[in-house]
Amino acid sequence: MLQEFKKFAMRGNVVDLAIGVIIGAAFTGIVNSLINDVITPLLLKPALDMAHLSKLEDLTALGAVKYGKFISATINFLIVAFVLFLIVKGVNAAKKKDEAAPAAPAEPPADIKLLTEIRDLLKK
Repeated sequence: MLQEFKKFAMRGNVVDLAIGVIIGAAFTGIVNSLINDVITPLLLKPALDMAHLSKLEDLTALGAVKYGKFISATINFLIVAFVLFLIVKGVNAAKKKDEAAPAAPAEPPADIKLLTEIRDLLKK
């Protein structure tokens, strides 16, 4: 049963699907941060009366651009992508290792064995 699971998990389609789901979830974080922390505040800035805002806290409270959150989401994505790259590289190396191990040659049929013995006897 363990061998069947290993064979199933190492198939290309399963690994590709898992990588796609994880990368998609990580990229969703970037898109959400871009919209919520960068684009929306930029669209709201003209509506704000900047003359009455004197402190940085006021800007943050009223939805000033939060580039730090966007940069953090981007760095998180890059870390996740790099770790997944290493995992895929390891899986590919394991596949090559399994494929590189030569299978034991099949034992020849009985009639071939008999003919080989006859040939060897004739040589002597």
